[in-house]
Amino acid sequence: MATRKKGKVGSSFDAFLAEQGILQECEEQAIKQILADQIKAAMQKDRLTKAAMAARMHTSRRALDRLLDPTNTGVTLHTLQRAAVAVGRQLRLELV
Repeated sequence: MATRKKGKVGSSFDAFLAEQGILQECEEQAIKQILADQIKAAMQKDRLTKAAMAARMHTSRRALDRLLDPTNTGVTLHTLQRAAVAVGRQLRLELV
């Protein structure tokens, strides 16, 4: 009976997504999903409704829904900053 060495087989998932031409889009959606989840968690912790959160951000509930929508990646830094301040957090961005 032949034994195989354990190790990597094939390329990485990122390489596959790059080959398909969707790596950047997938990364954008993943980042947006993480941010939306963090904002939702902070809202739940503070027991904030969407209406109360929108009022703290000085925006509409509809704009807040766009912010919390993981498929809408067209959110401005200003909006993210206002959301962070509204839940008592800081927004930090980093290039790696």
